[in-house]
Amino acid sequence: MSLPSAVLFSCTMNAIRSPMAEAIMKHYYGAEVFVDSVGTRTQELDGFAIVVMAEIGIDITAHKAKTFDDLEDTSYGLVISLSPEAQHKAVDLTRYMACEVEFWNTFDPSIIEGSREVRVEAYRKVRDELVKRIQDRFSQEDE
Repeated sequence: MSLPSAVLFSCTMNAIRSPMAEAIMKHYYGAEVFVDSVGTRTQELDGFAIVVMAEIGIDITAHKAKTFDDLEDTSYGLVISLSPEAQHKAVDLTRYMACEVEFWNTFDPSIIEGSREVRVEAYRKVRDELVKRIQDRFSQEDE
């Protein structure tokens, strides 16, 4: 499967799931694909997301949250939505575009309560799921 020229990841707040997915995609395929992320609304980057991404050597501290309305360019070959709310917005955005939209319903780890370790483990599970899905979706057969 060939890589799209540009991929947009979207979630609800652009604070956890889509920034993680954007950074993972850039880590593996950033030299070949333009990658960005947005939310339906914005919120400050989540500290636990920063921690679990640093565990795998990816720094997301420079991420600035933005919404679909903040996009300067909408020339994406693929939009991957990670929450139902973002999926609705992505479908609206791409209604008149030749663009593929995929829905990867991804758990929101911010809803987990408990000790710091319990919460961090929920974020790790989301991170690891995103790594696997991105690698499965975009791995090149000829590599």
